[in-house]
Amino acid sequence: MPYNYQTARHDVFTESGLIMYVSIRDRVKHLLTESGAVRMGEIIQKQTEDSWTMLACVDRMVELGDLVEIPNTYCKAGQDRIFVGKYS
Repeated sequence: MPYNYQTARHDVFTESGLIMYVSIRDRVKHLLTESGAVRMGEIIQKQTEDSWTMLACVDRMVELGDLVEIPNTYCKAGQDRIFVGKYS
């Protein structure tokens, strides 16, 4: 089954999902401070939880406006998606 944010979104709001969200949010802030942009692969590489929930946490940040995804027509894999901060 391929990743679908609308299906995986509810997992972000569980206790373990919220803990993961905070961890990913903090990692994103750190990576953006270092480089100004970040790939999904670097965001989730140190996480060991469910892959779809990790992706959903990042997509939730986009939904909230904390991250902006850079459109990339060449991106074939989810881990190659690129993001910047909302004020970049």
